[in-house]
Amino acid sequence: MSDAFTTRVLNIASGSAERVVDLTRDCEAFLREAAGGRDGLLNVFVPHATAGVAIIETGAGSDDDLLTALHTLLPADDRWQHRHGSPGHGRDHVLPAIVPPHATLPVLGGRLELGTWQSVCLVDTNKDNPNRQVRLSFLG
Repeated sequence: MSDAFTTRVLNIASGSAERVVDLTRDCEAFLREAAGGRDGLLNVFVPHATAGVAIIETGAGSDDDLLTALHTLLPADDRWQHRHGSPGHGRDHVLPAIVPPHATLPVLGGRLELGTWQSVCLVDTNKDNPNRQVRLSFLG
């Protein structure tokens, strides 16, 4: 592809439970089309005030450990000043300060350069919003 900048929006049904959703295959599929074998950067952005992007190992318990750690740091109780939605929802609005809503990753030869156990993940603790968008952008 000859465009220097290409973008795609993924629609993710994250459901009504807290989740870590692995987006790595979606990122790789996007890059096969968008990068055309070139070097560049992949930007992953979640345009939501209550979700983030993490680079983390999945499938070995680390994704559940992340949710447990977030419960410790950001308990779902009534301490939050931001009060609407489910009880403790205010914590979801603090999440992006800890798990940022973006990540920029290297692409070499059209392939995502992740470490052996790294995955690109959507982190969604907001039970009130079951549908998320993730914008993937390639800059060659």
